Amino acid sequence: MSIVLDAGDINRALKRISHEIVEHNHGLANVTLLGIPTRGAYLAARIAKLLEEIELTPPVGTLDITLHRDDLRMRPPRALLPTLLPPGGVEGRDVVLVDDVLFSGRTIRAALDALGEIGRPRTVQLAVLVDRGHRELPIRADYVGKNIPTSALENVKVSLLEIDSEDGVEILGAK
Repeated sequence: MSIVLDAGDINRALKRISHEIVEHNHGLANVTLLGIPTRGAYLAARIAKLLEEIELTPPVGTLDITLHRDDLRMRPPRALLPTLLPPGGVEGRDVVLVDDVLFSGRTIRAALDALGEIGRPRTVQLAVLVDRGHRELPIRADYVGKNIPTSALENVKVSLLEIDSEDGVEILGAK
């Protein structure tokens, strides 16, 4: 086990991501954040709070991708989580998808499929706390808290205060 980000590191990474979102979109007037449950939803809420300190609070929601995953047959059934769209939805908006870890890209592909079913954003951007590499699909993040090279056999565990009682990112050995 190796701790690679502590609470302070996570906060700094999210502040940097927040500033990059403002700069890239020339403000926040058309930005909507959609967190991918579970931890991506909490990270989206944190980013929204940080964006409020910079400019204004963008609309924030959650996007459940469960039914769009390509590994449904290979995993035990999972309860559906809510998709909560902010007022105004996503139509014509600059949507920033937020997730905790970017690995193969399959979760983001599922998120793009789910997003396509609820509307047509003007642009879709991706913010992740950790990019660990090993992509299987041509997907990349626009905003990355930290790139952490890992072995494909290692696991990255993100802990967030809201559900895990502490903030941290650690690399765990192969299971």
